[in-house]
Amino acid sequence: MSFVDEVKNAVTPRAALLVFGVLALQLLFITSYVGALHHPKPEDIKIAVVGPERLTAPVADRLGSLPGSPLDPRTLTDERIARDQMLNREVDAALVLDPRSTTDTLMTASGQGVSETQAIVRILTEAEAQQQRTLRLDDVAPVARGDAGGLTSFYLVVGWCVGGYLCAAVLAISAGARPADRRRAAIRLLVMAVYAVVAGLLGTLIAGPVLDALPGSIGSLWGLGALTVFAVGAATLALQSVLGVVGIGLAILLVVIAGNPSAGGAYPPPLLPEFWRTIGPFLPPGAATWTARSVAYFRGNSVAGPTLVLALWAAAGTIITMIFSSFRRRDEIDALVRRGGTPLPVAPPNAPDNASYVRTERLSEG
Repeated sequence: MSFVDEVKNAVTPRAALLVFGVLALQLLFITSYVGALHHPKPEDIKIAVVGPERLTAPVADRLGSLPGSPLDPRTLTDERIARDQMLNREVDAALVLDPRSTTDTLMTASGQGVSETQAIVRILTEAEAQQQRTLRLDDVAPVARGDAGGLTSFYLVVGWCVGGYLCAAVLAISAGARPADRRRAAIRLLVMAVYAVVAGLLGTLIAGPVLDALPGSIGSLWGLGALTVFAVGAATLALQSVLGVVGIGLAILLVVIAGNPSAGGAYPPPLLPEFWRTIGPFLPPGAATWTARSVAYFRGNSVAGPTLVLALWAAAGTIITMIFSSFRRRDEIDALVRRGGTPLPVAPPNAPDNASYVRTERLSEG
């Protein structure tokens, strides 16, 4: 055989196509991460300007007209309301004006992301200096000592997501990407659910009590971890049911390539380009990262929307997996008929195990 013939035998057309698919994913990975993170630029950071109305209106107008629109100011008259809105994650910071001195108070919340807090402090320090005023900082939701950069919640979520799609991929590799029938699909989903519960608990214990890297309710983080792992795993199972092994690549595209850089980990949403800032909340990593930070630093506030996103991913993955597993059984029986065979009878649930009944699982793989 010539060298070319050996290459053709060694690398099938299907393998070559998969290699090109891997190359495309690699290039998309580079494009997504570099595109999202190479030049963080604050835009429309929500900030409250607090004080007498005669002072707050002109200050809010001045901050809202800064070049590049880094701030989205609104006015309040009560500092307590501003603090509550920050803890409810309705605003990212609050500038409390003091008409009796030249020092104002900037309330921040480093728990939502240290990089965003640093950007807010830099912008407000420069803006105040132009008015011959200074700032006193008040961190109302400080990041934990063991949570350097406020990144623990993001890395915890990344670990949960990786576990979700890898578990689904292992199930595909071991027994066929597409489940043979609804019973097999249900078993895979059940295995995925058990894995999610265990992975959610162990991840929470490692990040919390073991490493002391993330505060917050263990029960709430455990529930979030289980839901995140199952949502990603069920979505991966669904994509595999529809597309076979290619579905694993599409899951990586959605969760890793698109989801991780848009999740608000290294740079929270106001610092991301518009495309990533828009898609992030609707993908599992972004929804889970927001929720984890809320549980850890914001008393569990503002989590209904992100939790619903995760639940919808889990539900959609479950439903699609079950539907397409039903299609697969019918397709395999039809294929057998086209090859000249006869569909084998399916035994009723309580039928005796005898020669008159043969289970159709023998027709399928996995």
